[in-house]
Parts: sequence; structure tokens; C-alpha cells
Amino acid sequence: MKRTHNCGELRKGDVGKTVTLCGWVDRRRDLGGVIFVDLRDKYGKTQIVFNPEWNAEVHKLADTLRNEFVIQVTGEVQNRPAGMENEKISTGDIDVKINELVILNKAETPPLEINNAKEESKENDDLRLRYRYLDLRRPWIQKNLMLKSRFLGEAHAFFRKNGFEEIETPVLCKSTPEGARDYIVPSRVNPGKFYALPQSPQQYKQLLMIAGMDR
Repeated sequence: MKRTHNCGELRKGDVGKTVTLCGWVDRRRDLGGVIFVDLRDKYGKTQIVFNPEWNAEVHKLADTLRNEFVIQVTGEVQNRPAGMENEKISTGDIDVKINELVILNKAETPPLEINNAKEESKENDDLRLRYRYLDLRRPWIQKNLMLKSRFLGEAHAFFRKNGFEEIETPVLCKSTPEGARDYIVPSRVNPGKFYALPQSPQQYKQLLMIAGMDR
């Protein structure tokens, strides 16, 4: 089970190629027997098409698809009909004519509106936290997570470029109990043992400077 492309990758230059995609069913539309599905992953969305004239068995299986089903599909990339392009998404000039469909996992009706593109939530925080694994699928939340990831990557690259080193200071010293309580962290490598996170982080900075780490 391997995909050839992600759901935000295909363009006009891929027309005619046979591709395999995997992802979540974001939306499903049945228009006169032809089923259109927006297939979603972290990279974007691709519209896939099921037509009974191409493969009646696959079309019958596609009729059972619902939102958040996880599927794998194989088909041919084709241009969308003139006037049917979607400029709002990067893959809006093409769709995929599906010949093979595998349902990897079925899903019940989600308690949250996952495919809501607006940066807002109609549900209260208690419900969102209870189903956090679904809440994190929302496109605007994933966008924020990836934005933070890229920001931190650029920050780390800047520091490395300017001669800074990233050092985990708890590995430098043994815990010394003081007035405040230590934070105890269980060790997975040594069952029954715990780490105590040392205090006074300024001492580590001074220690590293004296050791010649510079930055």
C-alpha cells in the first residue's frame, strides 16, 4: 500500500498519468449517478470521480463512502471540463478518474464539523478536547500547526547559521534538591527509575560558557 502522490500535488502536467492516492473523504457528492469525492490529506485536496460506466463494481462501493472514511484509490489524472475548474485549491484544474478503490477504515458520523474551512468552531471547548484527535484534523488547525513548525525550523536554521548550539541542559548535572520541589519524570528505559529536572538554569549557561561552547 503506497501512494504515488499526495492530495495537494497533482497538476495539469500530470494529466494521463495513473496515480495512487490515500486520504480521508472530505466531502461526497452524487450528481446523477456520478460520484464526486474530495479526498483530503495534510497537503491539500484532490477531487476524485466514480462513474458506473467506467467500473460498476467500484462505483457501487463508492456509494457507501461517507465523510472521514479512509480510502486508497488508483486512477487516471484528467483535465476538469471547461468552466468546472476550482481556483480555490491547488489541484483545481484536474480530477482523477478512479478505477480501483480500497476502504481502509470506515467512520461513524463525526461529532465535530471537520471540513469547515473557516477559522472558527461551533462546538464548545469541552467537546473539542474530548475529541481532540478529530479537532486536529480541521484544515485551519493543521495550517497553524504547520506554520509554527516552519517558523521554528527557520529559527533553528538561523541560530545554526550564526554558530549557536542547541544543548539539552538536564543531561549536564545531577539533581540537587533545594527549597522548591523538583519535577519528577519517569524513565521508560529504566523501569522504576525517575529523572529529577534540575533547577537554576542560569548555572547551565555559565557552565557552558566556561566550557567554551561560546554560543
